Amino acid sequence: MHIPPDWGTFGILIVSFLGFWFIFNRIFLQPVLALLDRRESRLRELGERAAKLIQEREAAEARRAAELATIRRDALERREIERRRAEAEAQKIMEEARGAANAVIDRARTEVQNQLTAAEAELEKLGRRLAIELAERVMGRRLDGAAGSAIS
Repeated sequence: MHIPPDWGTFGILIVSFLGFWFIFNRIFLQPVLALLDRRESRLRELGERAAKLIQEREAAEARRAAELATIRRDALERREIERRRAEAEAQKIMEEARGAANAVIDRARTEVQNQLTAAEAELEKLGRRLAIELAERVMGRRLDGAAGSAIS
């Protein structure tokens, strides 16, 4: 069975389809497509901004690392300078202490030598006196000043 086409109905269908297509396109498709375009554009902008922020962060990290390395190097240099200064000061103090100790030792030696000399002189006097006393006891008489002075 063959149904002949009704060209009037077919025309109305075509016109209705085009009308609905136009209305549907204006009300629904164009706003949705525009929304999708804006969303895609916004995502692309956010991606570019994120890439830029990542580059800035990496640059900031590189600057921070360079500054940190500089600070560490400066701190090491200052520490080395302070260590050398402290060593020099310690060496100076040690030399001063050695000099002071040597001076004390020299004074002590001089004083001991002086005391030794004085003690020797005192012992010599005491020895002479004892010799005179012994001679007087052995002889049983008192020695004259001539004999006593000869021994003194």
